[in-house]
Amino acid sequence: MTYKSLVVHLDTSERAHARLEFALRVARRFGAHLTGVFAIYTADPASFYVMAGSAEYFRERRQRREERRAALERLFHAETARAQVPSRWIDAQTRANHAVPHHARHADLVIAGQSDPNDPESFVDEQFPENLVLSAGRPVLLVPYAGAFPSLGERVLVAWDGSREAARAAHDALPFISHAKRTTVVAVNGARDEPPGTRVPGADAALMLARHATNVDVIDIDTAPGTPIGEQLLSRAYETGSDLLVMGGYGHARWRELLMGGVTRTVLASMTLPVLMSH
Repeated sequence: MTYKSLVVHLDTSERAHARLEFALRVARRFGAHLTGVFAIYTADPASFYVMAGSAEYFRERRQRREERRAALERLFHAETARAQVPSRWIDAQTRANHAVPHHARHADLVIAGQSDPNDPESFVDEQFPENLVLSAGRPVLLVPYAGAFPSLGERVLVAWDGSREAARAAHDALPFISHAKRTTVVAVNGARDEPPGTRVPGADAALMLARHATNVDVIDIDTAPGTPIGEQLLSRAYETGSDLLVMGGYGHARWRELLMGGVTRTVLASMTLPVLMSH
């Protein structure tokens, strides 16, 4: 199993270039095709026409963003050619929450960035990372907005609670896990209120992964209601020197509101390393 088709979401944020370089590293590692999907938030022009001068501001802002889009497209073609990665550029004309999941379904893995509260350009749609995890139908590799990540998938931490989502994520991460120097399964016990015997124990998950990888170990975490599991996972990732966290993305959509699980929400907000999520 490997990744042969990747999608990376690109925008006008400060981290777009770093995200492209990250995606190129993954593409070269697996010999994959890379599709860049450019999708940004575009406000309704009518909302700028309330006060005098606001229409001119909107036109200038739109022009600046178009210049940045054109520069990023040129960079995309130059960098993929330099890296000898087959590629395609798509300038999405629809909302990011529609365009990126749509193109992600044609790929093996989609790469996107964590929202940066200090960079307005990183906002491309309402709850974009959450929506992508829940609607892409593909594993989503999220890159933190802060930090550099010279290694990826050498030391993998797999969050395991025996759920369908956890099993899906572990399977989707096998291309990384099968080449990892070490894989640690963090078995979260008692995190979800389900009858005994309905969940696959962490030791069994580790046994399955050991058929694909070498040096697999298990850490058990016993939890009680209210335990900050997301924070514990990030702490374990730091303690073990992990460079990739693999976990299920929990949540569902109710009308227009995304109801995310607490662990998923915490990790999306506070991630300190790349996170591969599957729903």
